[in-house]
Amino acid sequence: MQIRPAAALSGALLGVSALLLPTAAQAAPGMSHHHTVTVAHRGASGYAPENTLAAVDAADDLGIDWVENDVQRTRDGELIIMHDTTLNRTTDVEEVFPDRAPWNISDFTLDEIEKLDAGSWFGPKFAGEPVPTLEEYLDRVSDNHQKLLMEIKAPELYPGIERQALRELRREGWLDRKHLKRLIVQSFSAESVQTVHRLRRDVKTGFLGTPAVADLPRYAEFADQINPSHTTIDASYVKEIQAVRGAHGRPLEVYTWTVNDGPTAVKVADMGVNGVITNKPDVVREALDDTR
Repeated sequence: MQIRPAAALSGALLGVSALLLPTAAQAAPGMSHHHTVTVAHRGASGYAPENTLAAVDAADDLGIDWVENDVQRTRDGELIIMHDTTLNRTTDVEEVFPDRAPWNISDFTLDEIEKLDAGSWFGPKFAGEPVPTLEEYLDRVSDNHQKLLMEIKAPELYPGIERQALRELRREGWLDRKHLKRLIVQSFSAESVQTVHRLRRDVKTGFLGTPAVADLPRYAEFADQINPSHTTIDASYVKEIQAVRGAHGRPLEVYTWTVNDGPTAVKVADMGVNGVITNKPDVVREALDDTR
């Protein structure tokens, strides 16, 4: 993830409000370390190439339940897992298709993307690791009995991707009662999160960013989480978030990113965050375990 300013809310959103708890003190002031969720960022991306099935399995090998990923769309309308909107940082696309700069995902078909190596850049043992489709990714997470924090990446580039992603989730069985407890959909775009909530009000959602405290009730109309960079928060801000009831009537949660060392993990856990998103989930988990 990269830090971006909170997306502007539409006029319609500005006209709605959420139910505030009477006081911050009456809300859960932050979970204990025992309840702080560790989320493997793009899979266990400190140990395997990000957003690949290998990274999902690396998280599973570490005993990490939650994995995070990024969903985008190819030129021929297929959903794939990749963070950047271009292919060149994490694949060999410049070698395979040297004349196709700037190598936007939206300029390539799934068949073309399947020809790429998404692992060698990280290390020779991952040579030939493919870019997974959303379907393949969901299957692997299901096979591993893991949980998914799914980011809709750059939705402004892919009109209708929210409905398409929800359709894929439903087709793969991820919108039944069992899987809904294992799924969160998030985005940097407030409009995208709102669309997901409107289409499937039973899906848990998160907004990526650091909204002003005064704006939190508006976000809470369609989000269950506010998920900011750890560099932008303090204990007071976390408490302000958790003092607002989210879209499903429970206090808003805070999953912060991207924390890759033990001392910072302990610091944000002490602020009361509900989850920590990390490239090195074993490091974070160990640091929090040591303080319990």
